[in-house]
Amino acid sequence: MKENTGKASFGLLILAVASVLAFPCLQGEDIPKVEYPVLTTSAGQSADAETLNIIAEEAGIKYDYCDVPTVEMIQEGVGLGGRKSADTGFHVAVHTDLSNYPKGTPYKTIIFAIGASLKGMGASGLTIEDEEKRLREVIDYCKENNIFIIALHIGGVSKIFTPTATTERMIDAVAPHGDYIITAKDSNKDGRFSTIAQENNIPFTEVDYALGVVDILKTAFQ
Repeated sequence: MKENTGKASFGLLILAVASVLAFPCLQGEDIPKVEYPVLTTSAGQSADAETLNIIAEEAGIKYDYCDVPTVEMIQEGVGLGGRKSADTGFHVAVHTDLSNYPKGTPYKTIIFAIGASLKGMGASGLTIEDEEKRLREVIDYCKENNIFIIALHIGGVSKIFTPTATTERMIDAVAPHGDYIITAKDSNKDGRFSTIAQENNIPFTEVDYALGVVDILKTAFQ
């Protein structure tokens, strides 16, 4: 997924409007504590990953970002092996505090922004099957190396709730394997994430609006 400043600006506007109304509505278990360094990424190549990064910045979280990281890139740790967006064809950004977490420091947390975009996947040269395979590989690596997985869905309800719907496939690829699930209320209208969290014994938080995630992340990364 290529960087889209227009979408990012729109995301900032939405968050600004929501800020007067956004209050976290906690459900389930207490917010788990997570560790730096952190990598943010996309599951489905939608603009929700840009919104996640805006939220992380609002929360004061220093992070690395890649929309389509491979296991090999994650193995390189902080700095993603010095890769640049021009080198990979994807978007890479390094914002981690290198004075505390030098390049090469293993990641402790990965936040997946779940939300499918056929256009976004097409721009990255991915099919749905490619994205599912990549996500499986990354999640397996996280489990094998004790990297904490946050599954985040703040893009609202899917238009079609069927197992074959693109966003539903991204949810199935990530959420049941998460160590913590965060959703906006509109993303959980059918209770799908509540059910996934309950069935898999995963801590779960629902917020009224996307900006409510700011305080959740502040607490998680204390």
